[in-house]
Amino acid sequence: MASKLKKIKQYPQKNPILSLIIAILLCEAAGISGSIFTAMGLEPWYQELAKPELTPPGTLISIIWIILFALMGIAIWLIWRQSTQQNVKTPVTLFTIQFIINIMWSAIFFGLQSLTGGMITITLLWIAILLTIISFYKIDKKAAALMIPYILWVTIAAALNLSFIILN
Repeated sequence: MASKLKKIKQYPQKNPILSLIIAILLCEAAGISGSIFTAMGLEPWYQELAKPELTPPGTLISIIWIILFALMGIAIWLIWRQSTQQNVKTPVTLFTIQFIINIMWSAIFFGLQSLTGGMITITLLWIAILLTIISFYKIDKKAAALMIPYILWVTIAAALNLSFIILN
């Protein structure tokens, strides 16, 4: 088990391009899993909701998420590269937690069609992202910086979530 963990830790140094691609694809795949819940709630529930004026079109939201998941993949790859020199257990754990909460938001907001549950979840997501950024910063400042667009987008999404609650 220890030798397998050592190989995983060394993989980004031995295979930098492939490990970067793997990190990005894993993040994109996790993002796709969240979109399954989104698709479940779009018709007719979401379509019938009163929407805030500044609600972006669905295609723009999809493009933004694809970019954000790629940035997250690069960020976690930068942390992964440091795993042979530093203990990255906390940052990787926080990253995993925020990713799970991200998927949960889609499941709760769209899948369960719960605006209030979505608001609670997105608030927890925002906190988890902030903690992830702080932990990344201690190991790799570039990795932390790559997470900034994500927390900004989640801030906008939280404001929209709150607006949906107010309007509906």
